[in-house]
Amino acid sequence: MAGRSRSDQVHPGGAVIDTVTLYRPTGPTELALVEAAGHRRWPPRLPDQPIFYPVTNEAYAVEIARDWNVAASGAGFVTRFEVRKTFMDRYAVHQVGAAHHTEWWVPAEELDALNDNIVGTIEVIRRFPENNNEDRT
Repeated sequence: MAGRSRSDQVHPGGAVIDTVTLYRPTGPTELALVEAAGHRRWPPRLPDQPIFYPVTNEAYAVEIARDWNVAASGAGFVTRFEVRKTFMDRYAVHQVGAAHHTEWWVPAEELDALNDNIVGTIEVIRRFPENNNEDRT
């Protein structure tokens, strides 16, 4: 399944907004930038990062955070956030490995538009190593 669809996000005006749940594995540097933005926006991509890769499921995000982010930076985090379905419908889901290795490919120049379509906040749902006592939320 390509992300979980939800229709229980209520806009301040009372309208219900259909959303898709996205997950993003990240390291401490990117997470600090998300925190600095009030947990509402992803930071701009670096010049050598032309694509923003949110993934469709928690299991895949856990694998990346645990196996890649920890090795690269000493800590890994799994984030979850909701994006308007009408916005995400423009992007295909790509399978890049096992059946659950599915992700969206959002060009870096469209990241601001994705950020503008986040409903609610970006939340940290897992951290690695799991015995890390540092409170990042």
